[in-house]
Amino acid sequence: MDFYDREQELQELTKMREIAFNNHSQMTAIMGCRRIGKTTLVKKSCEGSIMVYLFVARSTEKELCSSYISVIKEALGIFIPSGINSFVEIFQLLMEAARERCFTLFIDEFQEFYKINPSIYSGMQDVWDSYKDTTHIHLIAGGSVQTMMHKVFLEYGEPLYGCCDSIIRLKGFTPSVLKRIMKDYNPQYENDDLLALYSITGGVPKYVELLVDRGALSRDKIFEQTIREYSLFIEEGNILLIQEFGKDYGVYYAILCAIASGRNTSAEISQSVGLKNVNGHLSKLEEDYELIRKKRPILSKPGSQTVRYELKDNFLRFWFRYIYKYQSYIQTGMYAALVDLIKADYPTYSGLLLEKYFRESLQESHQYHMIGAWWESSRKAIDNPNEIDIVALKPGDKEALVAEVKRNRKSFRPEDFNRKVEALRTKVLPHTSITSVCLTLDDM
Repeated sequence: MDFYDREQELQELTKMREIAFNNHSQMTAIMGCRRIGKTTLVKKSCEGSIMVYLFVARSTEKELCSSYISVIKEALGIFIPSGINSFVEIFQLLMEAARERCFTLFIDEFQEFYKINPSIYSGMQDVWDSYKDTTHIHLIAGGSVQTMMHKVFLEYGEPLYGCCDSIIRLKGFTPSVLKRIMKDYNPQYENDDLLALYSITGGVPKYVELLVDRGALSRDKIFEQTIREYSLFIEEGNILLIQEFGKDYGVYYAILCAIASGRNTSAEISQSVGLKNVNGHLSKLEEDYELIRKKRPILSKPGSQTVRYELKDNFLRFWFRYIYKYQSYIQTGMYAALVDLIKADYPTYSGLLLEKYFRESLQESHQYHMIGAWWESSRKAIDNPNEIDIVALKPGDKEALVAEVKRNRKSFRPEDFNRKVEALRTKVLPHTSITSVCLTLDDM
């Protein structure tokens, strides 16, 4: 698959490299989940310039240093004595080399040093502070375990706190980029194909690339390639999360599975997982692991107890709803049966993802400063509640777009929607000009 998007990130890396090469050394941290394209981005940004790439594997410091020596010799052509067992010594030699030449040093999975030898960070800080003003190296530290990367660079008291000159948080492709990919590789695509690609991959480049390479860009082919024997997607949730959660993964998995299955309030989640109180776990999932987010009615007070939870990552939402939940299908090889189950449930499941797609598209337009949903916490009429899928406010809050999202327009009931819009206008937006629309698959 061709290289897509990342224009802003490439500009930032280019700017940092120019400052490092022409002035003095710079440090950049790149954070993002696995498969998000950190390594590809850095290598793309370094085309035409010298880069030393060091991957922090789960090994001993001595073994890592041994492997790094040959990599550095090949990249820079400098002599490094054998027998060095300290990464800090190697880092110092690289900084000394950067007095005579300009190059990028990319250390991938930087957070793994914590498990190998945490003192590496303080040693690097000492070397960095001593050399950075007289050398010309662009140090890029990339990491996929976000809690650990946050600790390394953003937690006060840690050795490298405040050392970064730039921090890049890499995210998945936006809806507009996914549309470009669809047009390039499946020009005859239907919008439901695009929605399936968005719903399952969340724009994560590696997932998109896997489907593109297999020619799986129609809805049914996407399902079939995702749910099959030897598919990367089957174990991907475990690969992404077990390292984050450690021995407590069972409780967190149960909570994420409950949210992915539509239980989105604290009470519903507690009941689903069989715990009296899950608020502590929910706080960690939101604040430490950054896997879920709170949703409150738009313009409600920050401390409002009217809260719903949702998974931020589309793939994990899909993985917990179908792959983790239906492990018995996977373990008995009933892949085709699970695909059929997903196809039957997809119209319901994809409705929520269609709402998210439109919210992200509106956000990408840069016309609205606040985008969310609205609902009333106390519902007198349970069968006919006031709830609106999308409310998007322009700066100044004088204009708003209000939308109901339906897969098919025939399901839209204008009278009900107009009643909800009037309730919103009366209770929340009395002085705002409201444009109301119904958004469907046809509007993607």
